[in-house]
Amino acid sequence: MIDASQILSLILILTVTLILARLLAPYITRVFNRAPTRLDKVLNPVENAVYRIIGAETSHSMTWKEYFVAALLLNVSQMLIAFLILLFQDKLPLNPQRFPGLTLDLAFNTVVSFATNTNLQHYSGETTLSYFSQMAAIQFLQFTSAATGLSVAIALVRGFTAKSKGMGNFYVDFVRSLTRLFLPLCLVASIAFVWLGVPQTLSDYTLVKTVEGASQTILVGPVASLVSIMQIGTNGGGYYGANSAYPFQNPSPASDILQILLMLLIPTALTFVYGEMLGKRKESRPIIIGAYALFIINLFIAFIPTTTIGRGIEVRIGGFFSAFWTVVTTAVTTGSVNASLAAMHPLVILSAFLGMLIQASPGGKGVGLMYMVMYIVITVFIVGLMSGRTPEYLGIKITARDVKIVMLAFLVHPIIILVPTVLAYATGAAKAIGVGTDSLGFTQLLYEFTTAAANNGSDFLGASANTVFFNISTAIVIFLGRFIPIALLLALAGSMIGRKRSRSEVGLRTDSISFSFVLVAIVLLVVVLTFFPFLALGPILAYFQGHVNIFA
Repeated sequence: MIDASQILSLILILTVTLILARLLAPYITRVFNRAPTRLDKVLNPVENAVYRIIGAETSHSMTWKEYFVAALLLNVSQMLIAFLILLFQDKLPLNPQRFPGLTLDLAFNTVVSFATNTNLQHYSGETTLSYFSQMAAIQFLQFTSAATGLSVAIALVRGFTAKSKGMGNFYVDFVRSLTRLFLPLCLVASIAFVWLGVPQTLSDYTLVKTVEGASQTILVGPVASLVSIMQIGTNGGGYYGANSAYPFQNPSPASDILQILLMLLIPTALTFVYGEMLGKRKESRPIIIGAYALFIINLFIAFIPTTTIGRGIEVRIGGFFSAFWTVVTTAVTTGSVNASLAAMHPLVILSAFLGMLIQASPGGKGVGLMYMVMYIVITVFIVGLMSGRTPEYLGIKITARDVKIVMLAFLVHPIIILVPTVLAYATGAAKAIGVGTDSLGFTQLLYEFTTAAANNGSDFLGASANTVFFNISTAIVIFLGRFIPIALLLALAGSMIGRKRSRSEVGLRTDSISFSFVLVAIVLLVVVLTFFPFLALGPILAYFQGHVNIFA
């Protein structure tokens, strides 16, 4: 268990996060409502130039199908550009280390992973990617995938907003999220990280002599700018293979806490944005309470054992902040790590699984909000069945079609996790990279496809999974895990536009505290019932077998 000072640290970090998120929410709302701001004089000409270049009709409010197709096509075209950069990086500039181009399957896996905000890495960036690839492919996709996730969530909110005429315009949302949110925030964060000791340079690696006379290569690069978007955009892919366990990416406890804050910031802010855009701030209440109640449950599970410094845990960070980071990075589906997952107790890993399986505690920026709305619809339906009332949400009657859509969105997840997990064992792909069939091996393999399906990106396997099977299979899982739920939930939101809304206060109140607790119970019920048998064969069995981590 954790001590009093650690509990105080945890409370302070979460309190600061909630305050900053609450302050940021009105600004995000104005950005997507296209309300006038002082930045318009500077940014409007830039944005209008972009719209003219891409031929976007900014006044056209899209249907859900148009919005989804626009997002999908833009993301696929970005994948293609990044794919070519990675394949031919040896022929492109800013490659002082003369790294060769990536193989086809690794390049495919990497671009799908980063374009979908997953950032699962089957490579070590410092020994594989040129500076040009890091910036023009990796960081580029980290920005665009974050903008896409945020945009589709805003479109979903518009679908539930009364008197809404459409889902908005994807291109406008996408551009404004970049120019008015991610780029300014990342600029400030990058300066802060440089001040905290994170390198930002295009100079070549430096070979030095240590005080013991040995040779060591100082691995630098444009790290600070990557760290800022990887945490603010809940991307997770690190400049180094060791991610934020590497000293240059996370030099001190101060940089560690800042990265945790940045991971939580926008997902938390969006829970407030939801109520503001609806014009019903109280409707944010079940989302914020539900998300953080689930998050605290995860923390409680993770802190039952004491995570001590040992193999795989950085001394400068410590056991408490390593376990805390693991819970945060999976709760917001970032996927960055500041310690080896193999060093974590099975209960910490169980907590990480729950974060990725729920995806709404508070989840990744944008998609987390979409999943929580999905859980609310499921909860309203179940409560309606139990009470004998017609289920309603925001005055809208929930139909059988709505329930089928949200259940399909939920069931996609277990299918794309479990089928490839079985295939990995059946084809011998798992055995080929040394993954066994015991509880520890099953945990690692289940985690690999869970993190891919949840667009999280943290994993046990790392570069050892750089095989054709794992590169292709995880890329397919990542793609399906990203776009199928988005399509279904946009379809749900699109169907809400123009529906008759009841003004009666007689129905179920979804802005009450009691509904928030029912929501948490339903989320735990559906997730645990779906995945318990598989968690029981993995981290739960490892716990009862007495393992303290993957090493022992």
